[in-house]
Amino acid sequence: MGFADQRFNVNLSILFTELPLLERPAAAAAAGFTAVELWWPWVDSPTPEQSELDALRKAIEDADVQLTGLNFYAGQLPGPDRGALSLPGAESERFRANIDVAADFARSLGCTALNALYGNRVEGVDPAEQDALALENLVLAARAADRIGAVLLIETLNQPESPRYPLVNAPAGIAVVDKVNEATGLGNARFLMDLYHLSMNGEDLPQAIAAYADRTGHVQIADNPGRGAPGTGTLPLEELLDQLAKAGYEGFVGLEYKPGDRPSAEAFDWLPAAARAAR
Repeated sequence: MGFADQRFNVNLSILFTELPLLERPAAAAAAGFTAVELWWPWVDSPTPEQSELDALRKAIEDADVQLTGLNFYAGQLPGPDRGALSLPGAESERFRANIDVAADFARSLGCTALNALYGNRVEGVDPAEQDALALENLVLAARAADRIGAVLLIETLNQPESPRYPLVNAPAGIAVVDKVNEATGLGNARFLMDLYHLSMNGEDLPQAIAAYADRTGHVQIADNPGRGAPGTGTLPLEELLDQLAKAGYEGFVGLEYKPGDRPSAEAFDWLPAAARAAR
């Protein structure tokens, strides 16, 4: 086994960002990839004009790549925000306004994974109030995902880089997954296992894989330290992905790393060209 035995997609919100959004799908295709994922591209608008949605859809279709993952609206990302769904007031309303827009866009491209970032703690607001609001919004998101035959992903981030984000270890993320599934009865909420974030939290990665692979709906990778390409840090990513595969994970592995001081097209030398097309 090894990297060549995995199914990779390219996150176009962290790679190829030196290019305009509509040029990134074709750039990923030119690098040999056939699958991509995205954070919500319109950080200032949960409900962009239909023409903007259509233009991105056409760019993805024209590049002949598959959209395999999409974030719901998450505020300013990259930036200070880490999601909107647990924030009382306007941001929560923006998340709700986005739910069907994101789900319908995903459905139009055959995308079956929607990621809902939880959001930061808000000073002066009771965490229990935020958690109750989060569950309400996640239930709505799970139902929308179910409507299009998709899974709802719950992601754990890391405390050093996201100190106000409450889900900063795998058990915390899994607990939310379980609460959503219990509330909906749908069973379509799944854990997004980002090996970079878990490593930044100091978690035992082999143990986390053994414990949670069966509830994992998507995996993302970057090396640590530095959040660069595999091989630029010290994480045994090849071995960890092998362990995930042996544990039964058959989904995509999202490449969510920084290219460094080079064009993104040059940041894939760790992966043979023949292994980049998703099987």
